[in-house]
Amino acid sequence: MKKYNITVNENTYEVEVEEVGVGSEVRTSRESKPSPAPAPKAQPKPQPKKAAPAPKPAPVGAETVNAPMPGTVVDVKVNEGDTVAEGDVLLILEAMKMENEIMAPRAGKVAAINTSKGASVSSGDPLISLE
Repeated sequence: MKKYNITVNENTYEVEVEEVGVGSEVRTSRESKPSPAPAPKAQPKPQPKKAAPAPKPAPVGAETVNAPMPGTVVDVKVNEGDTVAEGDVLLILEAMKMENEIMAPRAGKVAAINTSKGASVSSGDPLISLE
C-alpha cells in the first residue's frame, strides 16, 4: 500500500493505493479522510477593471448609442469627428465571452466617445454620441 495526499477543490485527502500487479488495475481505498490542508499560496491581486469615463454631454440633437448589455469594451473603431454610415461598426463589446459589434443606428458624425478600450460598462451606459 502506498499513501498519497490528493487535493480536490482545495480539500486535501489522504488515500491509500494498492498495486495489484504489473498491467493490473490500481485500486484506491473508498474511505478517505481529510488531511491537514497546506498553507494557502499567495495569489496575485486581481487588476481592477477600468470604469467607463464620465459621459460627455451630448450636443443638441445628437443621438446617443447606449450599451445593450453589460460587458467590457474590447476596441473602439471610430474617433471623434469621424463620419459613419448606418451599420458601420463603432466599437466591440465583449459580453459573456462573446465579442459583439455595436453598430451605428444611422449615418452621422461621431460627436463624442463616452468610453474607452478596456472599460467595463453596464447596460444602458452611453457609449458614443452621433450628430
